[in-house]
Amino acid sequence: MKFSAKIFILSFALFGFQHIYSQNNIVDEIVWVVGDEAILKSEVEESRREMLLNNSRIDGDPYCFIPEQLAVNKLFLHQAKLDSIEISDVNVSRMVEYYVNETIERAGSVEKLEEYYGKKIRTIREDMRSQLVESELIKGVQNKLIGDITLAPSEIRKFFQSIPQDSLPFIPTAVEVQIITIEPNIPLKEIDAVKARLRDYTDRINSGETEFSTLALLYSEDGASMKGGELGFMGRAMLAPEFANVAFTLNDPSKVSNIVETEFGYHIIQLVERRGDQGNFRHILLKPKIPQEELDKAINRLDSIQKDIVKGEIKFEDAATFISADKDTRNNKGIMVNMSQESNYGGTPRFEMNELNQDIARQVGEMKPGEVSKPFIMRNSKEKQVAAIVKLTTRIDGHKANMNNDYQTIKMMAENKKRQELLDKWLKNKIKSTYVRIDDNWKKCEFRYEGWVK
Repeated sequence: MKFSAKIFILSFALFGFQHIYSQNNIVDEIVWVVGDEAILKSEVEESRREMLLNNSRIDGDPYCFIPEQLAVNKLFLHQAKLDSIEISDVNVSRMVEYYVNETIERAGSVEKLEEYYGKKIRTIREDMRSQLVESELIKGVQNKLIGDITLAPSEIRKFFQSIPQDSLPFIPTAVEVQIITIEPNIPLKEIDAVKARLRDYTDRINSGETEFSTLALLYSEDGASMKGGELGFMGRAMLAPEFANVAFTLNDPSKVSNIVETEFGYHIIQLVERRGDQGNFRHILLKPKIPQEELDKAINRLDSIQKDIVKGEIKFEDAATFISADKDTRNNKGIMVNMSQESNYGGTPRFEMNELNQDIARQVGEMKPGEVSKPFIMRNSKEKQVAAIVKLTTRIDGHKANMNNDYQTIKMMAENKKRQELLDKWLKNKIKSTYVRIDDNWKKCEFRYEGWVK
């Protein structure tokens, strides 16, 4: 007779056994059972390691907080089965590679990450995929339970008035900025020198003299150089169009592409692996050096424009529209937009100081609204050196939240509170109707939700 692993584990819990044995040795311990799902001590320990690596916040005792969070997740996952929630496999694959690469970067290398977890990178990737699948299923359940939250202005004001004055959040200094940039001229000889180096690398790789990954590690001017130039699995939309057009024509991992120019610089590319419409590629990126005299010319040109703006002979908005090289702001009268999804101001022209490009933040730090900076050299989002001037249009100094300046932030807080109340109500009822058993040694906790201990 065959039994599933799930039933086998549950039978141990139901009959009071505390451990899973292998050849008479304890290898793991069941600490919670939720419905027909067991939570093992090893799961708690692994979650704790991940949270430490990611600098995630742990509220209170990790051996209380983590198993309760795992139990909550299991309730949502059970509901996902009942609701037949489906997720996009393509989106999960994209997120897996993104988070694996981020985790490797935090750990320092693949080897250090494997040492930290005691697992090979393949297993770490599979575990991360399982976690992301679960995370997306949980989001799907929560979205279905909550739906769209829309609060009337009167409800938002009532929420704000309910917050004690000494508990109002502090809103850091925020600014709104316009920018004009000019890209210095790059002499043809500098471009030719970069292309010659890339052709030399191609020859060395094709002849078998050196591995592509070794040359990327040594010479590529890109963050992926520490991973041998490997980018991780990405779709076309995640790559520069010129790069993607060449990369997705590669079908032989032993071949190297021709030289490709993008807004980041000049590349050679090698295929690592293809999975449907996703590809993993290595690349070597080189950027032509900009001579100081060309940087000086760009500064001088902007200096003349800045003086004309200050004199009132030309408007900053017009100069941005007709002169600026910054394509992200040129058609927006030079107005910078905060695209951070984590920011309270995402999608608006407002930035906290730490969200700005550091070169820009240094300029606007002491400026007054309406002032235009002197020209300066900065590195843009593509890591290219450009000359720039900025205008500080608005500054809102750090302050306690108020309805006049921070309506959107308060609205978001009110909506988040409403969402959490709805989820908490659902969880409270779900816990009541679900079989839960906690090992005696793991009960002495102040849990967030009542009803776990029956």
